[in-house]
Amino acid sequence: MSDAVLNRPPVHALLADGTTVCIRPATPADHDQVQGLYEEMSPETLRLRFFSPSSRSAALAADRACAPARSGYRALLAEMHGQVIGLAEYDSAGEKDEAEISIAVCDGLHHRGAGTLLVEHLVSAARADGITTFTADALSENREILRLFADLGLRTARHFEGPEVRCTIRLDTDDAYLSAVEARGRAADVASLKPLLCPSVVAVVGAGRKPGSVGRAILHHLKAGGYTRRLFAVNPSVNHILGVPSYPSVSALPKTPDLVVVAVPAAAVPVAAEECGKAGVRALLVVTSGLDAGQAQALLATCRTHGMRLVGPNCLGISNTEPDLRLDATFAADHPRPGTAGVAVQSGGVGIALLDGLSRLGIGVSSFASLGDKYDVSGNDMLQWWESDGRTGLALLHLESFGSPRAFSRTARRVTRRMPVLTVDAGRTEAGRQAAASHTAAAATRTMTRQALFSQAGITATRSVGELLETAALMHSQPLPAGTRVVIVTNAGGAGVLAADACTEAGLALPPLPADVVDDLLAVLPQGAAVGNPVDATAAVTEDQLADCLDRLTRHPGFDAVLVALVPTAVAAATGDDLIRALTDAPAHRAKPVAAVRLEQDLPVKLLPAADAGTIPSYAEPQAAARALAHAARRAAWLARPVGTVPELDGIDTAHAHEITDTFLAAHPDGGWLDPRTCADLLTCYGIPQIPWAWAETEDDAVRAAQRLRGPDGRVVMKAHWPGLVHKSEQHAVHLDLQGDAQVRSGFRDFETRFAGLLTGVVIQPLAARGTELFAGVVQDEVFGPLVLFGLGGTATEVLGDHAARLAPITDHDVHDLITAPRCAPLLFGARGNGPVDLEGLEQLLLRLSRMAADLPQLAEVDFNPVLATTADVSVLDARVRLVPRTPQDPYLRRLR
Repeated sequence: MSDAVLNRPPVHALLADGTTVCIRPATPADHDQVQGLYEEMSPETLRLRFFSPSSRSAALAADRACAPARSGYRALLAEMHGQVIGLAEYDSAGEKDEAEISIAVCDGLHHRGAGTLLVEHLVSAARADGITTFTADALSENREILRLFADLGLRTARHFEGPEVRCTIRLDTDDAYLSAVEARGRAADVASLKPLLCPSVVAVVGAGRKPGSVGRAILHHLKAGGYTRRLFAVNPSVNHILGVPSYPSVSALPKTPDLVVVAVPAAAVPVAAEECGKAGVRALLVVTSGLDAGQAQALLATCRTHGMRLVGPNCLGISNTEPDLRLDATFAADHPRPGTAGVAVQSGGVGIALLDGLSRLGIGVSSFASLGDKYDVSGNDMLQWWESDGRTGLALLHLESFGSPRAFSRTARRVTRRMPVLTVDAGRTEAGRQAAASHTAAAATRTMTRQALFSQAGITATRSVGELLETAALMHSQPLPAGTRVVIVTNAGGAGVLAADACTEAGLALPPLPADVVDDLLAVLPQGAAVGNPVDATAAVTEDQLADCLDRLTRHPGFDAVLVALVPTAVAAATGDDLIRALTDAPAHRAKPVAAVRLEQDLPVKLLPAADAGTIPSYAEPQAAARALAHAARRAAWLARPVGTVPELDGIDTAHAHEITDTFLAAHPDGGWLDPRTCADLLTCYGIPQIPWAWAETEDDAVRAAQRLRGPDGRVVMKAHWPGLVHKSEQHAVHLDLQGDAQVRSGFRDFETRFAGLLTGVVIQPLAARGTELFAGVVQDEVFGPLVLFGLGGTATEVLGDHAARLAPITDHDVHDLITAPRCAPLLFGARGNGPVDLEGLEQLLLRLSRMAADLPQLAEVDFNPVLATTADVSVLDARVRLVPRTPQDPYLRRLR
């Protein structure tokens, strides 16, 4: 068993009812508690567990579980408030890939998901140890354990023998299993957030008698906002604050709060949290800033020990506008308007801007969380809450960090199919990580990883808070466009030109009007109207004429959206026409998105009341309207695609890949670049095609290798190698086009002379055929996990920066996006007239590279440059792989951060 499995640290996770438990390995010190776990079970529970228990069953079970760590055996405990409440164990009994499991949960905690949670963690540990199958024997009448196995989401077979049944459970963690784990996690997460976002009792610790304190401001907000349930203050000096009853301590309150707002100095936060935990509080909102490392660690440890969910510290607060709750535990200037937008931010200032903007637009807020330093509750938690609350139709995020990007991505992909999820792509100009020594690391900027996450998850990423609100206004009020075809209508030619430029720059199309549409519009518009795209209806257009024009355009199948750019004119004023009414009084416009641009408008975006209680977005700038329409079109295209799947790949030898990795890191504890032979062996484990090659350490070996590998033209390539060499071209460590033995010998001697003391050998390859040089690689991001990159290759790959990226594991849709996103994509589809390259082979290479990255967390960098793509095949001409010691971590395992 690997050290990583044996030494897994304790983690905290949620039971089905939202209760926090600690999952950790059993140790010899747990013997008495484990024995007590069994001794306190009812006789019936013991019979179902041991079939025919004896008086020694409890002691023997504790002896086994709490013995010193040993290969092939693993015991995990579930602990609540320091008390062991469950145990799950497996024993491989010397088998390489099969182990028998058993589970025990104390009688008082059945049906709360403790056993299932323990088995999920046991599955993760077993897979890391190379175990592929669990077996378990149970009495056929033990319906609870049989239902547990059946509901795991894993393939389970049963074999009945008399009163007993043998269950065989395959540990393939496919999408069905991940979805089952995800569903259990979502239910537990939402349950754990109810005391936070729907509390029946709230207390504020740190509300002062005098105005000016944050605690007093939050208490005032709670009361003034009309919080409908019980509210207390905690202050030992007074009996009432702002008319709210005050008590000297949390423990002295007449009813235990679900939620406590902590607004005390940083040094007092850990003590306040401990008091709350001991009193049975379920959730904390810590608005205090400036906690040092020790105070932060103590706060989180207390929350985990006592099972409290935590928002903050260093945050603005939380709100829930549900009518029968009206919780506003913030110190924002105004109360948020009730509505349908869920908002989660890390920055309090951004939070205030979004609350104000959504209220002004009339969209309003369903619930709001300022996550601050985000010790616990995250954007992932809030997405799951909004998905389940029945009130939220639009999710807005401003996140500066991600605790578990893969888990966030899975959640976001699911939620985004139900509602728009919008974010501000913050930190785009950050210098990023220090460049590593390969092309891949240089290409994988922080911006690229975030954009990959957003693209794969279907999240609409905007560049500013203003753009976020502009896009939210359109998605809240209008249907999504079926495509990118926009028709512009204006009463001023100059405004139409600005709108046309904005649409083109945003990636929207402006198709010409069909002849029948031209004729129809000329018949209804004033004389002198120019019926192109834009349609210039002239300043003389009346309200009725404009309405007729818009009605015809919105009904025509040749357009996906209508953008109306209007300016006030004396002509309309003189006739009493209100051109805006032409937009707002026509319910038929609801079939397609309609947006207005009014250059004189005082606010960047407004929602204009329209027929049938709807609204139409109106923008002060055409660029804002075009950006919003482009975001909506991209969302529509993402929704139209089927859900992607990670394809099954044949010829994968994961076990041998792990052996290669472990062997290398055992010899190189600090990690490093693989030598060519080890690198080739690793690529072979994943079926990644490589050009034929040979390793040579002497001049004669090089000649013999060249004789074997020469193609029809008799030419070969020689590449120098020594540990740490990455950029061969920059070091002039490559000889191309070597013909005959004499040139091979001369090339080898040149390397020996120039790289004396460094050279360890050379790689000999046949000269490759002509084709398109590409680049593929992986970089392991410490936050986001492995990122697969693809683009134009060769020596100019960094200079041109023509790369696309997706987070591993990539799906069939992701690999298509990778191939089509770079600017060089037309070359792959035959733009030069030579026919398309082997696209299927290219997809297979990227999928296999992704699988390798997902399998091996020790894979720090992979650099395939160049990858040669021809019409016949795809092969890697040069490969570099760097490994680092890294403990594998299951990204989908249920746990709190």
